[in-house]
Amino acid sequence: MEQQEIVTLLVKIGVATSLASFGVRGRAIKRLLSREDRTLTQRMNLALWFVLLFLPGVAIRVLTKGYPALDLGLEGTLLAGITGGYVCGWMAGMMISIPAMLSTQILTLPVYALVGLGGGLLRDSATVKEEVWTFSPFPDVNVYRIFQHGREFRSALFHFYFTAGVLATEFLRQALGAAFRGKLFTLAQPGASAGYLVALYATTYFCITLPLKVWNNTRNEAKLEEQQRLLMQARLDALSSQINPHFLFNTLNSISSLIRVNPEKARTMVVRLARVMRRRLRAQEHFAPLRDELDFIEDYLSIETVRFGDKLRVIKDVDPGTLDALVPSMLLQPLVENSIKHGISGKVDGGAITLRTRRQNGRLWIEVEDDGVGIPEAELAAIQNGLVPDGAQNRGIGVKNVRERLKVLYSHDYRMLIESRAGKGTRIEIEVPVSESLAAVS
Repeated sequence: MEQQEIVTLLVKIGVATSLASFGVRGRAIKRLLSREDRTLTQRMNLALWFVLLFLPGVAIRVLTKGYPALDLGLEGTLLAGITGGYVCGWMAGMMISIPAMLSTQILTLPVYALVGLGGGLLRDSATVKEEVWTFSPFPDVNVYRIFQHGREFRSALFHFYFTAGVLATEFLRQALGAAFRGKLFTLAQPGASAGYLVALYATTYFCITLPLKVWNNTRNEAKLEEQQRLLMQARLDALSSQINPHFLFNTLNSISSLIRVNPEKARTMVVRLARVMRRRLRAQEHFAPLRDELDFIEDYLSIETVRFGDKLRVIKDVDPGTLDALVPSMLLQPLVENSIKHGISGKVDGGAITLRTRRQNGRLWIEVEDDGVGIPEAELAAIQNGLVPDGAQNRGIGVKNVRERLKVLYSHDYRMLIESRAGKGTRIEIEVPVSESLAAVS
């Protein structure tokens, strides 16, 4: 008979682990578990999550008069208190006990409520809340931590409190179940052997510690994802900040060259530069509609045409269907700046910059082409490999910056092609997925 009961205990551990794994698939619960300080509403939501996980097992056991391995009500209540605190544990215990209360097991509600509060007490006994999650299912690891050299005594002692608390919870259930037969569900039968009781206590221990281990792994994954997101954000901010000083430095050089010879043009350029910078500083998102980027380029080119006059011509071949597509902010300006500085400014008779956009099969193509002096073959090879050529007057900085931002924002779902012939000009083609909402690219 006890062999069958041992199988029930093993199934119970499996059910506890499966519920723990299944329950953390939603993003909302991952965020809740990742928090340590929660509002009252968040604690109530967490309590409801525990109810949804553990109440059905209690209900099935009561309604079918069987399947005892599915009843993890006490364990779920203790877990609710340990992870969510007093309010979460108390609320979860009260609601999880409802099916048993509606039958003859009237002690379930007060016991579960008490266990939920006890879980909150265990949580508060930790020096830091993170200690709750580092508790190991393997007792020898926890014993080692108690005696680990240099470990804060109170922090190490928490592992002893935790184990004692879990075992005391099971002892409370056994004592009340024996004293008030039929008033509280328990797996221990009268006359159970000492070996079975040891297995029963071990089962309760693993039904608490294994879900904690599963959820801690989920929390660590969520933290890693958040760190990667923050790293990407910092990297994008760093790349964006490289553009502004570069653009500002070149424009101020142009203004300084005009102050003595043509103060009126210099004043016009200052006004237009202020308008360009004001627009750039207002842009907080990493993506902007192509329409806004083209407007920005028009303002930028209005500054450069003051400097170059008729030597600089701009040709636009823009598909109206592409204007609402989202592209990385400041995508075009570094490329246009390169075309002017390294392509057209070196020609005595000036040149033209052509901007083309088209949309096809869910992809957006953007081209920036000039008929300037082109890029020497050796420098072009370096730029195509994402490098800044030595001695090339920073020719590759803008292109490298754009490539890096495309890589961060689109991973491998983009293409950037650079073609150039000495004395003929340079063409840069960018292909990215079409998106018209921030949700689709975030």
